[in-house]
Amino acid sequence: MKLVSYKTEDREHLGVFVNGHIYNLNSCNKLIPDDMNAFLQGGDALMERAKQINQDIISGALQPKEEIFYEILAPVPHPTSCRDGYAFRQHVAAARRNRKVDMIAEFDQYPIFYFTNHNAIQGPGEIECMPDHFQKLDFELEVAVVIGKKGRNVKAAEADDYIAGYMIMNDMSARTLQMEEMLLNLGPAKGKDFSTVIGPWLVTPDELEPYKVAAKPNHVGNAYNLKMTCNVNGVTLSEGNMADMDWTFAEIIERCAYGVDILPGDVIGSGTVGTGCLLELNGTGLLNDPNYKVQWLQAGDTVEMEITGLGSLTNIITKTDTDFSILALKK
Repeated sequence: MKLVSYKTEDREHLGVFVNGHIYNLNSCNKLIPDDMNAFLQGGDALMERAKQINQDIISGALQPKEEIFYEILAPVPHPTSCRDGYAFRQHVAAARRNRKVDMIAEFDQYPIFYFTNHNAIQGPGEIECMPDHFQKLDFELEVAVVIGKKGRNVKAAEADDYIAGYMIMNDMSARTLQMEEMLLNLGPAKGKDFSTVIGPWLVTPDELEPYKVAAKPNHVGNAYNLKMTCNVNGVTLSEGNMADMDWTFAEIIERCAYGVDILPGDVIGSGTVGTGCLLELNGTGLLNDPNYKVQWLQAGDTVEMEITGLGSLTNIITKTDTDFSILALKK
């Protein structure tokens, strides 16, 4: 099942996406709330009702009115929190190699994550950027999960049961701001907090069963063979696979939930897939060829991410009409 949040006449709604059409779930069953957060709070009971509606629409047993005029939002427009992991060894190793430093041994010992701005979540459409963001503006190709029920001290062996669904994530990054603050061993913050894109819909785990593969040796949790790509202005720059995750979402959730509640509506990203950002691609290019022409995102660029089973997420980069710069405020 593909769950989608959308807007009509300035009101947010919850629907299912079936065969290219959106159907409002609350219109099909009044027991289902008309927004994603309340729906996730309802747990397994509401999820099963929605799955039955989805199946009835597919079979033709239910023929509700489809939505015609709408704006697709982030699947979870108002997450309770947003964390991002660091699960792909290929990306970490390449980034460190490009900086001419050794691979950090601790990567293989435990999964890590950081908190980003859950109030800057958005879906398909325009990404509005300030002038400083264009100082090495970058995309990051990732997968994300949404937590579907409350938990605490969740073990990895049970953690997949807490996942309501999967979606594409583009963890936008302003690299100059990011590197500036991390010189002080704190962050990332301003380099990340302006936009995190998720979408286009939330895909429930049952839809991904045909793609399930074994996790990496000595790891626990579900893994999936899902091809990941990112195109900028129609040119493919990044190619990877979700199966290349070294740390599984189950293991990341185990760490997230240690001594603290995870809640319905929490978003957790995988971290960047290998080749999944311009920072890595530029570094590798310069390492192999000193004359390599580096590339960063510019106003007007179209960024399209596609992941097998999860759909396609498209955004257009726009520039705010201002010359205000916090980089210029440095003393």
